[in-house]
Amino acid sequence: MGTIDWNHTQAAVWRAKKQYLRPIRHLDPIQLDSLLGVERQKSLLVRNTERFLQGKPANNALLWGSRGTGKSSLIKALLNTFSQDGLRMIEIEKEDLHNLPDIVDDIRDLPQRFIIFCDDLSFEEGEYGYKALKSVLEGSLELPPENVLIYASSNRRHLVPEKMSDNEASKVVNTEVHYGDAIEEKISLSDRFGLWLSFYPISQPEYLTIIDYYFRNWIGDTTTLHQEAIRFAQSKGIRSGRTAKQFYNHYI
Repeated sequence: MGTIDWNHTQAAVWRAKKQYLRPIRHLDPIQLDSLLGVERQKSLLVRNTERFLQGKPANNALLWGSRGTGKSSLIKALLNTFSQDGLRMIEIEKEDLHNLPDIVDDIRDLPQRFIIFCDDLSFEEGEYGYKALKSVLEGSLELPPENVLIYASSNRRHLVPEKMSDNEASKVVNTEVHYGDAIEEKISLSDRFGLWLSFYPISQPEYLTIIDYYFRNWIGDTTTLHQEAIRFAQSKGIRSGRTAKQFYNHYI
């Protein structure tokens, strides 16, 4: 893998075909202040990241829930907020997670602190990339590095699809639930993320608040604007920050 000057590079993306980290020159400029409707999730993730940068105990984070609700944007905004404090970020696709131990080996002794970002993380039956992820999350014979955390976004809480048949081996013993091997295997991966943040579709008032943020310089009729924004969300089938931004791009 090529050498990156992390003193002057804030982020990189793993390119599996060429087996190297490509520095990212044009970062998404999204800021934490522009993410509305996710104040609780934002506060918890910022606090966890601050502890990580201070060398205090911090958790790997799984942001899961509805599409377009700000999971990935929140992670990307952290880099713009904390890069001056030594935070660096590496993005990797789930298909390339088998390369993760080698990537971590190259950065574990560096002075910077790294967040490994995996977007839309989930696994289908027969995919085994999660095994490499498990080893980085909790280590094996070697402890996981103190300067690396995993932040992942997913539409699934347990990352791996669950089937009715998985529950057949589960049973209750003295009021305690004992899961079958299939369930245990699937839950064990998400359990390795110490911080779980859930994201849900927002209410109509919250959606319109985000609309007002995007159209804060709007001088037209607000009532008509809101009506059009509601119709747009109905056509998409979801109210979210992403929907509000798409409406802004469409309507402006």
